[in-house]
Amino acid sequence: MEEDVKLESANSEVSSAPKLDRNISVSEFSCNCCYDILVNPTTLNCGHSFCRHCLALWWVSSKKTECPECRDKWEGFPKVNILLRDVIEKLFPDTIKEKYEDLEQNPEISRALQAFNKYGNEQNQSSSREGRANQQRGGGGFFSGVLTALTGVAVVLLVYHWSSRESEHDLLVHKPVSKWTPEEVVLWLEQLGPWASHYKESFLLGRVNGRLLLTLAEEEFSKEPYSIESNSHRKAIIMELERVKTLGVKPPQNLWEYKAVNPGKSLFLLYALKSSPRLSMLYMYLFDYSETFLPFIHTTCPLEEEDEEDIITKFIDLQDPTWTQWREFLVKYVFLPYQLLAEFAWDWLEVHYWTSRFIIVNAMLLSVLELFSFWRLWSTSQLRSLPKHMWGHFWKMSTQGLFVAIFWPVIPQFVCNCLFYWALYFNPIINIDLVVKKFRRLETQAV
Repeated sequence: MEEDVKLESANSEVSSAPKLDRNISVSEFSCNCCYDILVNPTTLNCGHSFCRHCLALWWVSSKKTECPECRDKWEGFPKVNILLRDVIEKLFPDTIKEKYEDLEQNPEISRALQAFNKYGNEQNQSSSREGRANQQRGGGGFFSGVLTALTGVAVVLLVYHWSSRESEHDLLVHKPVSKWTPEEVVLWLEQLGPWASHYKESFLLGRVNGRLLLTLAEEEFSKEPYSIESNSHRKAIIMELERVKTLGVKPPQNLWEYKAVNPGKSLFLLYALKSSPRLSMLYMYLFDYSETFLPFIHTTCPLEEEDEEDIITKFIDLQDPTWTQWREFLVKYVFLPYQLLAEFAWDWLEVHYWTSRFIIVNAMLLSVLELFSFWRLWSTSQLRSLPKHMWGHFWKMSTQGLFVAIFWPVIPQFVCNCLFYWALYFNPIINIDLVVKKFRRLETQAV
């Protein structure tokens, strides 16, 4: 039954003050869910007010933290509007008392309020833990911002420095063999392996330039002035010489030369191996088997220890992997893909001392981040959604790869160099920060 209240207000001290006289009905304080008088009115961020039990029933049924009327998301956990509650209880005490009695007899409402308040307590505890963690971190945000700015400047300087030296790194991979000087022939010879340095003086004494190198046959290397007695060494030189004759230039022997010859593919592989190692290794197997995949699997999953001559022959004339190599590779491919990258970089420590170490550290950090991702799916009971996540990841990587393939030719070289050196040297720094944040989040959850 609707109750009417007459409000009168007068200022006894000031005789000229106007007198307010109007009737206020229960309908002016009604809930937009049950259309009855507001009980424990709870006001959301959007300004709409509802009975607390109505809001609890809405949350239990929908599991949505949004206004039942306008669908705006609420922030934090809604609280009772104390001022509005006191006004309603003073204006309509009988109606409120009757309403409370009805609510106490409804078990469904009691369960909904209990679940809603439990959810609110968990939200408050989570907010307090995050607040303490932020206090412990102190100026973490400022530090991360300064670090990002410094690394950005460092990338630009690094790119400028190496761009000025690119002619030194990739001189022979672009210069025709017939135009090589004797010093450049020796440089090519030294990069075949440590064993080749023994014949450096012989080639210099013979003044072997590029044109003469192309005319040499295997039997001539065993004679003066070369005197290469090892059959394996002669075979290695001849096989590499055949590759040089076929290409017309020196084939790439290290990371910088490979980047100079294949700038687009090197950038693609760098980002693909970092973001999706399994898909990128599958890509190498399907589309780049001889040039990239074979050296990769022979380096990361070698056979039993062999003598120096067998190793030289193996890496110049690569054979298909054995079943033993495939078995080892597939186990690591499924469970430890980043370990394969670390093992490949480890094999190049003598050639790229610091770069290999950056790659190894980054592979370790990426393994930890991947472990955190699987742990989150396990702890939140979302393992059933793993196929969906995998398909979404595959689709994302495929579309990004297609985008790079289409727009790569129009991207300025300086921009590509910035992206390359950023991913190579500064991503490990960023991933260190991500791993630290993950561990801190675990600590706060454990409190």
